[in-house]
Amino acid sequence: MIQKLGLGGGCHWCTEAIFQSLKGVSDVQQGWVSSTEAMSFSEAILLSFNPAEITLWDLLHIHLDTHSATSAHQMRKKYRSAVYVFSKNQKAEVENTLEALQTEYSEKLITQVLPFNDFRKNSEEYLNYYRRDPEKPFCRNVINPKLNKLRKKYRKQLDPDKISLSEAGE
Repeated sequence: MIQKLGLGGGCHWCTEAIFQSLKGVSDVQQGWVSSTEAMSFSEAILLSFNPAEITLWDLLHIHLDTHSATSAHQMRKKYRSAVYVFSKNQKAEVENTLEALQTEYSEKLITQVLPFNDFRKNSEEYLNYYRRDPEKPFCRNVINPKLNKLRKKYRKQLDPDKISLSEAGE
């Protein structure tokens, strides 16, 4: 059964490229998300995933490892570290998973678990940002290092039909 989840934390171009690369993720929409608890919109993605192919644990672990999940930096309003959930059961599962994953980080995770409220999709010209032109300076300098981290640490979760398993730029 396909589930939905929202993730925010860093640039939505980066987050989109990361989660488009994974097995079991069938759709990634990039834009801005608001919550019933945090009404301001923040950059994020909505994704559809099959838990039989990729676990919530893996999705959250990858999310935490690919943005500043322990840093309350000055751009947090634009880049809220959050998981947007669609049900009370999903909220409980995400909270339990984040609590268990906390043991892997020396600093406290600041990632919020928030009920999804609304989504505003980005302009067409910015969708599939990395896939459209991976040679752009932002892609080479910011997104490629994150994708390379995925290739090293999360190889089993990557879909070789969606991403080269060799490092970008080779």
